[in-house]
Amino acid sequence: MLKKNQIQSVSILSVFLVLTACKIPAITEKNENKKIPAGYSYSYDTTNSAQLNWKEYFNDSYLNNLIDTALKNNQELNIVLQEIDIARNEISIRKGEYLPFVGLKAGGGVDKAARYTSRGASEANIDIKPGKETPEPLGDMLIGAYANWEIDIWKKLRNAKKASVNRYLATIEGKNFVITNLIAEIANAYYELLALDNQLEIVQKNIDIQNNALKIVRVQKESAKVTELAVKRFEAEVLNTQSIQYNIQQQIVETENKINFLLARYPQPIPRQHQDFEHSVPQIIYAGIPAQLLDKRPDIRQAEQSLMAAKLDVKVAKARFYPSLGISAAIGYQAFNPAHFFKTPESLLYSLAGDITAPLINRNAIKADYYNANAKQIQAVYEYERTLLNAYLEVVNQMSKINNLEKSYGFKSRQVEALTQSITISGNLFASARADYMEVLLTQRDALESKFDLIETKLQQMNAMVNIYRALGGGWE
Repeated sequence: MLKKNQIQSVSILSVFLVLTACKIPAITEKNENKKIPAGYSYSYDTTNSAQLNWKEYFNDSYLNNLIDTALKNNQELNIVLQEIDIARNEISIRKGEYLPFVGLKAGGGVDKAARYTSRGASEANIDIKPGKETPEPLGDMLIGAYANWEIDIWKKLRNAKKASVNRYLATIEGKNFVITNLIAEIANAYYELLALDNQLEIVQKNIDIQNNALKIVRVQKESAKVTELAVKRFEAEVLNTQSIQYNIQQQIVETENKINFLLARYPQPIPRQHQDFEHSVPQIIYAGIPAQLLDKRPDIRQAEQSLMAAKLDVKVAKARFYPSLGISAAIGYQAFNPAHFFKTPESLLYSLAGDITAPLINRNAIKADYYNANAKQIQAVYEYERTLLNAYLEVVNQMSKINNLEKSYGFKSRQVEALTQSITISGNLFASARADYMEVLLTQRDALESKFDLIETKLQQMNAMVNIYRALGGGWE
């Protein structure tokens, strides 16, 4: 007979499950496209500069000290580290949801039923021997343990915990991405500082050249070889160059403080390499193959972990359509008199119950949550593909930029050399009255601009060296 009852119970439960599960709404799923070109147009070599530690990649000890300080003190990085702790705690929360909840309970109180109530009247009419009446008021003391447990039949709770793990791993990759960008930002600002130092030095040298030319013009004016107009034009050019000097000094202050901000400290001088920035040689870059971006780029790894979490969220939302099974149990002692409190089995209480629940009517909230989870999963797919495409394009653009800047720098170097020589030539021609003073001024101005352009090109070269290291995913390991 017991076996027959069990079969009936299973049959009823099966029908119940079919009724609740057959109405799950359909969704349109989307899978990510991980296809990426086998190689870059210029290389299929697997040698990758991103494998170098940043201390090896940047061979400037001053720069390395700045980066090391930033990795310890940067406020944005420290904020991200707290987000990692938050995500780690979320794993513990999710893990606890599929384990039994066990607690202890103790309590006491008194209870007196009103005589003119059904309970009070019934207790008063009970024929009890003298001295054995129900105490009034009636005490109540309880101590025991209780447990509640939702059986994770459909892995709803476990999938939620796995999704939390993926989000935790995504925050770690987010931290790595912050590190990569932080290193690049400091390195770019450092090289900008060196370029400004070099431009300031060029301006100061140019001021000396222009002052010497001004002296010559004044002498020639005294001998009536030139007019006052020439003197004023030379004076104006000197004043203009001096104003450029202070503009550069202001840029130096702002760039130093930009680095100080990244290092989370108040303004102070930035120690740096006092060498000829113009002759700095960029690091030789090896881009490897595009497939290495999947392992090296923290933002791709972060997008991948977020996508995995989003897929699990869809499973969690789908599991809410299915019935949930819960078990509750309790055991302890309860009595109205301390003298009877621990008498067994009279004061012993225990319970064991199971329940199964499932949504049947008005499931709109569950459907909406299911649709939202799927939409977010599709968003995560597009975000992953966009991140992968962006990473590939960044590498291609930076490698092309490195190649073109190298060629451009060669031509600009020759231009600077020619204009530098023309300053001396124009000065000699002017002194012998074979050139106009405007030719001297224009030659000096062109030479200054060409030197500035050369330094700017060198800065772009160094920035490209930094940016390709970041684009390849270097710096965080």
